[in-house]
This record gives sequence, structure tokens and C-alpha cells, in this order.
Amino acid sequence: MVIAELAAVLFFLFQYNRVWIPDSEEVWQSAEITKDYKAGDHFLHVQLEDGTELDYPVDPPALPPLRNPDILVGENDLTALSYLHEPAVLHNLKVRFVESRLIYTYSGIILVAINPYKQLPIYGDAIIHAYSGQNMGDMDPHIFAVAEEAYKQMARFSVKNQSIIVSGESGAGKTVSARYTMRYFATVSKSSSNAHVEDKVLASNPITEAVGNAKTTRNDNSSRFGKYTEISFDPSYRIIGANMRTYLLEKSRVVFQVGKMRTLGVNVATNVRPFGPVDNHLNIFCELLELNSDKMAQWLCHRKIITTSETVIKPMTKPQALNARDALAKKIYSHLFDYIVERINQALQFSGKQHTFIGVLDIYGFETFDVNSFEQFCINYANEKLQQQFNLHVFKLEQEEYMKEDIPWTLIDFYDNQPVIDLIEAKMGILELLDEECLLPHGTDENWLQKLYNNFVNKNALFEKPRMSNTSFIIQHFADKVNCKETGFIFRLCADFFQDSPVSISPFSSTISIKSARPVLKSPNKQLRMTVGSKFRSSLSLLMETLNATTPHYVRCIKPNDEKQPFEFDSKRVAQQLRACGVLETIRISAQSYPSRWTYIEFFSRYSILMTQQELSFSDKKQICKIVLQRLIQDPNQYQSGRTKIFFRAGQVAYLEKLRSDKLRHACIVIQTSVRGWLQRRRFLCMKQAAITIQQYFRGQRAVRYFWLITLKQTWAAIIIQKYCRGYLVRKLCQLIHVAAVTIQAYTRGFLARKKYRKMLEEHKAVILQKYARAWLARRRFQNIRRFVLNIQLSYRVQRLQKKIEEQVSVIKLFSSALNLAYCTDIILQLQFFIFPVVFKRVLESHFQSQKENYEKEIEGLNLKVEHLSQDINHLQKLFREENDINDSIRLEVSRLTSENMVRCSQAKHVSVTLQYNPKLLVLQSPQKLALYFYIMNLMTLLYADLKPRGVVVNTIPGLPAHILFMCVRYADYLNDADMLKSFINVTIDGIKQVVKENSEDFEMLSFWLSNTYYFLNCLKQYSGEEEFMKHNTPRQNNNCLKHFDLSEYRQVLSDLAIQIYHQFILVMENNIQHMIVPGMLEYESLQGISGLKPTGFRKRSSSIDDTDTYTMTSILQQLSYFYSTMCQNGLDSELLKQAVKQLFFLIGAVTLNSLFLRKDMCSCRKGMQIRCNISYLEEWLKDKNLQSSNAKETLEPLSQAAWLLQVKKITDDDAKEICEHCTSLSTVQIVKILNSYTPIDDFEKRVTPSFVRKVQAMLNNREDGPQLMLDTKYHFQVMFPFTPSPHALEMIQVPSSFKLGFLTRV
Repeated sequence: MVIAELAAVLFFLFQYNRVWIPDSEEVWQSAEITKDYKAGDHFLHVQLEDGTELDYPVDPPALPPLRNPDILVGENDLTALSYLHEPAVLHNLKVRFVESRLIYTYSGIILVAINPYKQLPIYGDAIIHAYSGQNMGDMDPHIFAVAEEAYKQMARFSVKNQSIIVSGESGAGKTVSARYTMRYFATVSKSSSNAHVEDKVLASNPITEAVGNAKTTRNDNSSRFGKYTEISFDPSYRIIGANMRTYLLEKSRVVFQVGKMRTLGVNVATNVRPFGPVDNHLNIFCELLELNSDKMAQWLCHRKIITTSETVIKPMTKPQALNARDALAKKIYSHLFDYIVERINQALQFSGKQHTFIGVLDIYGFETFDVNSFEQFCINYANEKLQQQFNLHVFKLEQEEYMKEDIPWTLIDFYDNQPVIDLIEAKMGILELLDEECLLPHGTDENWLQKLYNNFVNKNALFEKPRMSNTSFIIQHFADKVNCKETGFIFRLCADFFQDSPVSISPFSSTISIKSARPVLKSPNKQLRMTVGSKFRSSLSLLMETLNATTPHYVRCIKPNDEKQPFEFDSKRVAQQLRACGVLETIRISAQSYPSRWTYIEFFSRYSILMTQQELSFSDKKQICKIVLQRLIQDPNQYQSGRTKIFFRAGQVAYLEKLRSDKLRHACIVIQTSVRGWLQRRRFLCMKQAAITIQQYFRGQRAVRYFWLITLKQTWAAIIIQKYCRGYLVRKLCQLIHVAAVTIQAYTRGFLARKKYRKMLEEHKAVILQKYARAWLARRRFQNIRRFVLNIQLSYRVQRLQKKIEEQVSVIKLFSSALNLAYCTDIILQLQFFIFPVVFKRVLESHFQSQKENYEKEIEGLNLKVEHLSQDINHLQKLFREENDINDSIRLEVSRLTSENMVRCSQAKHVSVTLQYNPKLLVLQSPQKLALYFYIMNLMTLLYADLKPRGVVVNTIPGLPAHILFMCVRYADYLNDADMLKSFINVTIDGIKQVVKENSEDFEMLSFWLSNTYYFLNCLKQYSGEEEFMKHNTPRQNNNCLKHFDLSEYRQVLSDLAIQIYHQFILVMENNIQHMIVPGMLEYESLQGISGLKPTGFRKRSSSIDDTDTYTMTSILQQLSYFYSTMCQNGLDSELLKQAVKQLFFLIGAVTLNSLFLRKDMCSCRKGMQIRCNISYLEEWLKDKNLQSSNAKETLEPLSQAAWLLQVKKITDDDAKEICEHCTSLSTVQIVKILNSYTPIDDFEKRVTPSFVRKVQAMLNNREDGPQLMLDTKYHFQVMFPFTPSPHALEMIQVPSSFKLGFLTRV
């Protein structure tokens, strides 16, 4: 394999290719080969970027690393690079951080986070919601993407518990990163209780940081402890509690600080002197802790030695007293910190059982200083354990990937740091020897160090003794060699020993005891005390057990420079940290196997240009890819074909990219040749045509002159001939006209004479007709007078009949009053809820059977009389049809009597039915109100429960249910019954609310009732009687206005209800279309030949794996058309429809633009072309639906400008000025973000230089826009309900039989 790799490198060591050579300042420097390298050459002729020529000495087994093509620089994932080595990683991070201002980068399963030392607008709630539910490879690298991956694997895929390991050196941003992950969990998994546990979890961070943080030379607010926060979730994956564990609390800072450092949150006096009778510091200390100052002074300066025979109190020396004081200060600080953590954990406790958890570990990274003490030793020991766990996890993932793809698994050599771990923690290792020395009465650092020299020097390759020192030792860690100073090791381990239960002579009073706030780990040997080292080893073992039982996710924080300057990149410091945090180890493991991995679809889309027509004729893309690879890559060991992916060794993707670039370059040359030939031919043809045109005009002018001289006489002769010919023709025509005129006059005069004769004859006959007509009219007048007399008689008889009917009704009322009034209250309640208990039916049935029969007989008699009256009235109506102008008042009276008779008839029927269940009902209300109440309830039931939008909107007027409801309101107004009107409107509003609540996700039902609520509101306005709403009414509509009631308050209630329905209606539409927007608008590529696929790394784009079953632009247009057709069918007002479409288009633009901001791989010229094409589809849809006036197009302007910005040239000052003038709908932050994220897809595109970005940013400084990057997708435009009067007259509305409202009668 080494030979194959060497051959691959030699293949690219040709002129104009680029390599990396070591550099003392920048670690690595790019150079271009100026002369082809041949096997056996000892020098490589290169030219540096500053133009310096250099002969670089090379060793054939270790040739300089090759530089990746520019197309791969700036990738989201380092594993996507074709050449995986340290300079490529360092350069990719620098380009992303300095030029693109991107602080996050993936390195396989690691998220590399570089501290920007500047507040960035990438952590708002909008960003959290944008990453929520997304696959990790679909968005730009982000700490939220790691948090979402952990939450998704736990909640959505039911995988085991998760952990996020955040590490890095001081000042790299570990604590902030851990804080953002917990904030993400708190936002996406709100607790269901009112305890707001997620807020408590976030509030615990500043408490621990206030006590455990300190200023260091590297960080102004450094966390001097490690923290593992375990966030607990219930079965619904909502936060229910949390638990915090701390590690490696740095206590030495309490009593000692280096220059420019700051102490921790607890200050203890450090001056030591012989205690006199009055010592202010000691007195204050004892007063705060309620101690005896005399005893405190004694035991700080004396020690008690207990032997088998006696107890001896011995005074301590000054150094011993200083150590005792420092030990006490550190002990108090340690217990105080543990107490605070314990109280926080108590506040975060929860009842019940934990379902799953996500742990967030914030711990020091690998550290090496000029002087490394016991703290650095423990930190590096912990990092060795974490690195081992990381290596095993990476190795496991690689093996799983190979097995899943059915690729032969071969053992990959990776660094195993078990030897250095054994050196530290194994039997007779460094820690055990240290514990042994601590337990000796006179143990010293020198004795312990001598034991280390005797056991490990020249016996263990990982342990060294410095040549010029006898007070330190060197350990070869996975990241670097660390020189540890032995001074203080024994003191730091022994200084924490303190009696848990003070003796009787202790200075502490009975109320005070020094006790650990958390459970103390007991030593297995009761005779031995547990040292700090053994405690730390035990707690670290527990931590590793917890991490091994979870699925880990890694965040490596990098400090870009020591001066804390924003976006300054110190290559040396970054390279040192990359080596220390395991990123380069991950890269090395990946490079050992097949680092570049492409799906077959991605490979086919990217390299179809390298395929022949014969290869493209196959239908199976997977088979095509295999055939092409066999032809392009001769060595089969350089790639492997898996089930869904193709695995390439290092350098093969670069080789394929070179072939692709060569093919494109050749194609460009062919195109240029053809175009230039076409342009030359076009120029020649233009010149030829110009010459012909000049010749044509010259010859034409000459021909005109010749023609004028030759044909002048012929023209004059022709004129003379024409004169005589025309005179002859005119004279002949005049004669014909004269004869015709005489003939016409003769016929005309005859016609007029005959017409005059007929007129005289008609007048004579008219006189005779008038005589007979006047006689007929006189007789008719006499008959009218006689009929008038008969009408008066008829009115008198009708009044008498009406009076008799009223008397019979009064008899019924009198009978009702005789009933037992005790049942009235119970009957009212039962009637309101339509409940007629069976027990009352049985009791009263026999009692009122006889009365019921009497009433039925009387009702039958009334029905017969009413029928006779109806027949008489119908007969009279036939007689009165001919005299409308005389008998209008009589016809109105007859109509009123007819309607009242029909109401009484229906009332009698309902009374008879109701009496079967409860005869006491007659006492409650008049039969008129009772019948109307039943009508209201039946109407509500049919309109709200039985009506379906699809069954109503066909062949009916818009808002028909609303018009029916208003006609019921108008009838209550006609009866002047306030209670009836109030009950009806309240029932109507409650019914609409209920149907909207029950169908809150049904778009068609919401559209239907939004339309009807709007029409009902308009009817209440149109017929309110107010002048402003009556301007467009017809006289007939004005006659139908309400007479007795002002319903303005109810109109306000209906308006609020309509707004509520509208917002729910918009929400349902947004939920139905939102998941289509990004795939359809951004990811799907409908234009041929502009594929934007590039090499991807470990985090694959899920949306690009397959081209089937994905949402396209057509899906979005079809969904919009469905919304539009449904709104039109339901009769939604055109203005409301336009507002809804505008809201949808705003959502499409905002979601697409937000995703564009967070996806660097989408910021390319070709993607801008695709976006503009998709916007044109939306504009065409608006034009097709005649919705140009909806202002929906304007909501897409930010997206349109962003797409334009991706396509426009970005090089010169004029380009910058044009960008500033054109991109008026984008903020400065958004413009800079797009420019920094611009990613070329081919070698023919150029990156945006940082100087150009700064130039544009300077031009935009005068803009007054906020720092917000993301658009608010939850923003809703204010809805307006315009007043649109109905053109339909109420008396002309017909109720379809499908409504089943036959009990309604038009009055």
C-alpha cells in the first residue's frame, strides 16, 4: 500500500502542481512545482507564493505532501479532502476561519470549534429552530448540529443514552460550547410541568462559574474545574431534571497565584506570622465559622502524634504551619464548592424514574507549560483516558461502516495509548508510587522521584529523565512530551488530609464539622487513607464507565491565538492544539483506509462528464459507475465498491478532479474554437452584406437617373392618353346616373301616395274603436266599485274569524295555568339540555292522557278552519291579481294573516309532540318562542355538524350558510325579541368555535368556516342600518336592514373570531408546505448541467443520496394550487386570499434564505441560478392565478437578491458598489454572510477575497439595520378584513334541499 501511495504522489509531482513544505513561522507553506520531479532526484524545484525560487531537498520515502485542489479548500468536513494530512487540515481551518468567518468545522465525528473572540449572531432561537430536526450533514457545522444529533439519536431513533464531550485548553471556549448545548436541549425539549426545569439547568452555570472560575494568563474567565452535567428526560423526551458532577477542582489557586492571575471566588489571608493575642484575620475567620480562636491558633501551629502508648503534641515549623494553613484554606474552598454543587443538584432533582439522559462533559484539554505541576499531570492523565475512548469509538465506527457496505475489513493501525495509561495507573505505576510515598511519615518529593527513576528510566520508552535536571521527569503523552516538576506533588496529595470527625480538643465548636458535601469514596484497605490521586483515579473510572455506556459526540475547542484577537489565526498554536485534541489522529486513521466516500448518485452526477455514450446507455447507474472506475483507475486497490458508496484511497478524488478539469478544459477549448469561428464567420457575413448593400444603393441611384432620362417622354404621352380616356368614362357614367335617378323618383312618389292613403283609412277605423272602448271602460269602472264593496265585507269576516281563533288559544293557556306549577323549574332545566327523563314521562303520561286527546281534537278543528281560510284566501288572491295598483294594502294584509296562520299551525304541531314527553312545557314559553328554539338548535346541528365543504360549495352562492344564519338574525329582529337574538348569536359563535376546534388541522374545513365567518360579519355590517355600510345597497336590500337592535358588539366578537380562524388557517398551510420548501427550492436541481454536488466527508448530505421520492419545485406549486383552488371553491374573499398567498410566499422566501445562510455548500453561482429559476416559477404561478396585486412577489425580494448576489461578479470596486446598490432588502450581516460562504463548485470559479468582503462591509456601514442574521419565519403580516357587500338579495336566496333545512320558511 505504501508503494501505491508513493506512486500516486509521484504522479502529481509535475510542473504547476502544488505541495506543502515545512515553515518555521507558518508551520507549513504552499509552493508550486516549477520543474517536473523524477524518481531519484534529490531536490524539488518549487516557487513560494511570494515568488521566491527554492530548491527543496527531498527524501523519496518522505516526499512533501500534496496540496488539495482549490475546489476542495474550505470544506465543511475535513474528511472530504482528497489529501488528508496536517497542512491540508491546518489550511482548510484557516480559510474557513479567517476568510469565511466560519468557526465550526467537522472532522469526521468531531466538531472543531475555534474561539472567534467576538459575539456572533448565530445562536438565536431562529438558528435553534433551523437546526432542529435536520440531519447533521445537511446544514453547516454548528454546535447546535451536534446537540441535535445527540437529541435525535436519543429521542427520534430510541438509541441509548448520549454524551457530548467538550474539551480544549483554557480559553478555547469549552464552557461556552457546553452552555450552548444545554441551551439547545432546553429550547427543543421544553418540560411539560410548571417547574421550568430547563431554566434551572441553564441558571446553574453562572453559579458554578462564579465560584470555580478564575483569571489566568490565557483566559480572563477560565473554568478551573471539569464538569459533567447529566440532563434527564422523561419518556416524552422532555427535560425533567439534571445532575452535576465536578472533576479536577483546582484548589492551589486559593493560596497561590502567578503574576497577572486572579484568585478564585473565595479569598483567604495568606500572611503567616506568630499568632499574638490579637490577630484580626484570625479573629474574623473564627467569627465567620463560629470557632474558638485560641484553639484555632494552637492547632494551626501544632500537630498531634498518636502512638500506641501515648499522644504527643508537637509544635510545627514555619513551613509546616504554612502548609497547614494552606491545606485548611483549600479544604474549606473544596467543601464550599461541593456544597454549592450539592444544593444545585437538590434543586434539579426530580420525582420518578429517568428514561434517558444526555451528558455534557466540560473538561480541560491536554496541557503543557514551562512548569507542569500535579494539576497538569492529572489533566493529561484524564485526557489520555478520553483519547483512548475516542480512538476505540472511531475505530468501531470505521469497522461498522465497512461491514455495512460489505467491504473487506483489514486491520487499521492506530495509535494505542494504553502503554502510557499503564505507566500512570498500573500496579507500581506513577500514581501508586505517589500514594505509597504520601502514606509514609517522612515522604518527600525527592524520594518519590528517585523511585520513578529507578523503575522507569531506560525501562519504559514513554518515561524519560531530563539531562540537565534531577527534579523533574518527562512523560511521552499521545499529544506531546510533558516535563513535570516534582516539587509539590507530595504536598498537594497530603495537604487535603483532614480528620472527618474532630477530636474533643479541636478548635471547632459542636455545631461545626468539616465533612465532604458528596459521598466519599472509601479505600478498600481500611488501614490506608485515600489520597487525592486515588480519589481522582476512582472518579475518572466512574466517568469513563458512564461515557462508555453512552453514544459519544465530540467537540474540540481550539484557541486561535494567545492575544484574544478576533479572527486572528496563529498557525503554530492551532497546530499544537490539533495534535493535542486528537483531530489529526482522526485524520490519520481515516487516511490509512479509504477516506473519500461517495454515493453512486453523487459520483454519477459529478463525473458523468467523464463517461462515454456507450457507458451512459446502461440504465443501472451503479453499474455505470463501476465500469467507469475500471477504465479510469487502473489499480483496483485504490478504490472499493460498496453497497451504496464508493470508497477511495487518499489522492484518488484529486485525480478524478484533475481528469474532470482536463475534460472541461478541453470542452471549453472546443467551445471557444467553435464560438470564435462562428464570430469570425458572422463578422465576414456582416461585412459582405454591408458591401452588397452599398452596391445595391449605388446601382439603384444610377438606374433611377437613367430611367428618368429615358422614360420622361413616355410618361408625358401616357398622361395625355389618360386624360382623354378618363373624360370619356366620366361622361358615360353621368348618363347612366341620370337615367337611374329618374327611375328612382318615379317609384318613390308612387310609394308615398299609397302610404298616405293607408294612413287616412286607419284613422277612420280608430274613431270607431274608441267609441266601443270608452263604453267598455265605463262598464269596468262600475264593476270595480262593486268589488271594492265586497272586499270590505271580506275584511270584516276575516277579523271575526281571527278573534275566534284567539279566544280558543286563550282557553288553551287557561288550561295550562291550571297545571301543577311545581314542575316549572325542573322542566326549564330539562328543556335547555334536551333531556326528558323517562321517570316523568311515566308519571305524567296517564295523568294527562285525557287532556291530550281534547287538545288534539281542538287542534284538528283549528287545522280544518285554517285550511278553509287558506282556500278562501287563495281564491281571493286569484281575483285580485289584476288590480295591483288598487289593492296593494289588501294583499299585504292577506299575506300577513297567511304567515301568522302557518306559524300557529306549526306551533300547534310542536306543542302536541312536546306534550308526549313533558306537558308542563306549555307553562314555560309561548308556542312561538318554543318552536323557534327548536329551529335554532336544529339549524346549528345541521350547519356545524352535517355540512361538509365539498358538499356545499358546488353550485351555491359564496357564504350561503352565513346568509342563512343572518336571515335567522333578521327574523329575530323582526319579532323584536332580544333574548332570542342574543341566544341565537351566542349559539352561532360557540358553534363556529367548536367546529374550528374539532377540525383545527383540516385545511378545507378551516377555509370553509373562515369564508362563512367573514360573510356573516359582512352581512351584519351591510344590513346594520349604518350609512357607511349602506352605500352600495340596492333599495330592496335597504328595506331588509335591521330595525330594532345594534349588533356592533357582536361584530367585534365575530371579527376577533375571524382573526383567530385566519391564524389557525395560515398555521395549517405553513405546516403542510414547510417541509417541502428546502428540498424543492434549494436542494432539487431541475436545470440540466448545473449540478452542485461536491466531494463530501463523513457527514453525508441526506438529501442527495437518492433522486427519488424527494420534494421538487413542482411539489410546491401543486401544494400552492391546492390551497388556491380550495380557497376559491369555498368562496374566500379575494383580498383575504391575496393576504394568505402573501404570507405563504413570505414563508417560502424566509425558510429558503435561512437555510441558505446555514449551508455553505449551497452558496454557489449555479445554485443562485437554480434559485432564480424557482422564483420565476413562483412568479409565473402568481401571474397564472391573477395574484400580481397581492404583493407576494415583494416578499421574495430578499431571496431574489441573495440569488443575484451568488451570480454577480465579485472582484472590482464597481462590483462592490453594484452589490450595495442592488441588495437593499438584505442586511449588512446577511450580505457579508453570503459573500463569506460563497463556495466555487469548479476550478473555473473564484473565491471571494477577504479584501473584497471588507470593501463591501465598509460601504454598508452607513446602513441602519440590525445584527440579526436569520429571518423570523414565525412573523405574520397583519390581517385586514375588507368590507365587501353581498350583491345577493336575501329574498332571492334559495336553500338547497341537500342542507336538510326544510323546517325553515321564508317570511
